[in-house]
Amino acid sequence: MGKLDGKVAVITGGASGIGDATVRLFVAEGCRVVIADVQDDRGARLAEELGKSASYLHADVSQEAHVSGAIAHAVSRFGRLDCLFNNAGAGGVVGPIEEIPADGFDHTVGVLLRGVFLGMKHAAPIMKRQGGGSIISTASVAGLQAGYGPHVYSAAKAAVVHLTRSVAMELGESGVRVNCICPGGIATPIFGSALGLAGPAADRVAELMKTLLAARQPIQRAGLPEDIARAALWLASEESSFVNGHALIVDGGLTGGRMWSVVQEQRQQLRAALGLGD
Repeated sequence: MGKLDGKVAVITGGASGIGDATVRLFVAEGCRVVIADVQDDRGARLAEELGKSASYLHADVSQEAHVSGAIAHAVSRFGRLDCLFNNAGAGGVVGPIEEIPADGFDHTVGVLLRGVFLGMKHAAPIMKRQGGGSIISTASVAGLQAGYGPHVYSAAKAAVVHLTRSVAMELGESGVRVNCICPGGIATPIFGSALGLAGPAADRVAELMKTLLAARQPIQRAGLPEDIARAALWLASEESSFVNGHALIVDGGLTGGRMWSVVQEQRQQLRAALGLGD
């Protein structure tokens, strides 16, 4: 018996990276899933691979009609909506603050924050009528601490965390839980996208990032899309039925502080500088 048997989910950004891994895991756990993305080839192939439990729909989450359409498609095709995973994202505009163009700011916020808002807005009435549901959004450790992402990306993710908490206080009274996940360094194609790459080229960058991210946190490996998918599965399932308004950090300890080995190395350096030996 799967943890999501009989449930229906919409997963935005579901065609690659974290979204792809989550779609696969949800279907394996008995869920029927609408994959909403702008990567039509990838999305269509994934839906075909997964068969009758999945359906692909083109959706730009910055466009209200696309978001409402994806949610309506889930209800029309599968009869209900139990989970919305607001996962679509991109690195967005980068650079020093004085060089960031206003239209780049608008586009980044449109995907990362407006898309989450629209998902919550259109999922809420359906879940309230049903008497329950789980809304999950992908935030980031960059929304909790500075220095982990570009300026606008970090600000938008911080807003996602607080929007999650605020909306949870409203919808929780109707049995609808609202939570978010804050990934750390996860090896996904988003790193390639930030370099202007797409498709297989972005996938190669994701593979390279597994090595580059491995030593940044106490757990000495890069985060994988499956790590976030498992967190989303828990938040979507009844196992987390008393969890609401929570920002779940999944980062291998990245934001916990300085690693023990670094502290000890610095201690030894200080002792050596003072002539104290080992």
